[in-house]
Amino acid sequence: DTNLLCPIFLPMVRTVLFDLDGTLLDTLTDLSNSVNFALRTHKLPERTIQEIRAFLGNGIRNLIEKSVPLNTSTEVLDKVFLSFKTHYLKHGLDYTAPYSGIIPLLERLKKKSIKMAIISNKVDAAVQQLNSQFFAHYMDIAVGEKTNVRRKPAPDSVLYAIQALGAQPETTLYIGDSEVDYETAQAAGVRCVLVTWGFRDKYDLHLLKSDYYANSSEELYNIITNS
Repeated sequence: DTNLLCPIFLPMVRTVLFDLDGTLLDTLTDLSNSVNFALRTHKLPERTIQEIRAFLGNGIRNLIEKSVPLNTSTEVLDKVFLSFKTHYLKHGLDYTAPYSGIIPLLERLKKKSIKMAIISNKVDAAVQQLNSQFFAHYMDIAVGEKTNVRRKPAPDSVLYAIQALGAQPETTLYIGDSEVDYETAQAAGVRCVLVTWGFRDKYDLHLLKSDYYANSSEELYNIITNS
């Protein structure tokens, strides 16, 4: 489980783009609680936290589509989705917090004058709220799903951030925790770090052959500053 680093041949990283859920923020408990509240409300079987973890990464509508039983009608699905959104709006920050070591990591990167941004499949208003609450001191920009910005794995949000920051793809590093993030980095033509503390198992992540893997915030710092 080693990172194959080739810093001699690659330009130094000047810009870092972070996925939000599963990378910077541990949102799993609050998302799971809201999913199961919505399923219970409509008398559908609940899901385990591990099942919900596996369903994350493609936005909340996709999360609910995977959480309801197969062949659930669109009418019922819409009702479950509405119940989820209502509950998550009230309880989405009950347990959500940055992962261990994330804030010190961002502090160190800021001192090195590295530009930073959040790239998320959450709706943009929610991304702005979470950025404001946890990361505004560090992030130069935060980009969520909005009109004319397709959700990951489309490269739109990454390319938008690169342009907004006056950055270059070859000096940009994208950091995420899932196959969606890997595909996003590939589509945008930037190097990728996959972190192993998020919403996917380490074994599955390593099948993707990402440029780098990080098992801790310290490893991530070393990858960023030595790449």
